[in-house]
Amino acid sequence: MSTGNGPRALTRRTLLRGAAATGVVTLAGCGPDEASTSFQAAQRTGTIKVGFANEAPYGFLDETGRLTGEAPEVARAVLRDYGITKLEGVLADFRQLIPGLKAGRYAFVAAGMFINPSRCADAAFPIPDYQVESAFLVPEGNPKGITRFQDIPGKDVLIAVLTGGVELGYAVEAGVPEEQIVTLGDQDSVFRAVRDGRVYGAATLDTTAAWLLEQNPGSGLAKSEPFLLGSTPGIGAFTFPRGATDFVAAFNTGLRRLKESGEWLRIVKPFGFSERNVPPPDVTTEQLCGDA
Repeated sequence: MSTGNGPRALTRRTLLRGAAATGVVTLAGCGPDEASTSFQAAQRTGTIKVGFANEAPYGFLDETGRLTGEAPEVARAVLRDYGITKLEGVLADFRQLIPGLKAGRYAFVAAGMFINPSRCADAAFPIPDYQVESAFLVPEGNPKGITRFQDIPGKDVLIAVLTGGVELGYAVEAGVPEEQIVTLGDQDSVFRAVRDGRVYGAATLDTTAAWLLEQNPGSGLAKSEPFLLGSTPGIGAFTFPRGATDFVAAFNTGLRRLKESGEWLRIVKPFGFSERNVPPPDVTTEQLCGDA
């Protein structure tokens, strides 16, 4: 399968990183006059703009420049029934995805974003897409024995986290001193920092760590045993503008169909997802959003 983080993709990724730091960059698909940022317009044109952060295996560019990953491929299957067949990727730094959504730069975000109350205050989420645990990317053998955030205080280590990700808050909550936390803007930077020994390890999602190791054999790195950041796995979903009620409802209909038919699992398996990533049926977006 084509990858977005193996050695051949790094040069393209590096070039894009600088542009994304200052805003969003349209990367693939039809021109701006053809791509749409609303559900209704996309049904007429067949093409829709989608925000993503180039983080595999959730949403990334493969070696040909095609937008792929768990979220874009699920979205393609959902939207096909509504006459929308082309996704035009708009790259943004992860922490800029919701601001870009609110600014109308794309119709929705396909980046595996976790549902939480702070994000629900700024965006709308459909039904849960997947669930996942966390893990540390560490040197083989994990000589410092870092398997939880609670293992870090008192040890001479630096731990990288993705800027805008949930790991930073959990690290601080677990008592990790700020001077031991290094925030980096993208997945490439996180992986390279661990591989090159500039940090001891990186807190990331279990599926992300597994993907990076698969795409970079011989890196000298390993994945710790999965663990929960809170009391339950993280729940990821697509992200829509607040007020996009019709679009969210239509997307929910299509996503439920994929899950009930088993098609969802077939789509996501090439990206390292399995039955264990299916959210429990009793977990709802309303519960995860709380009072937001």
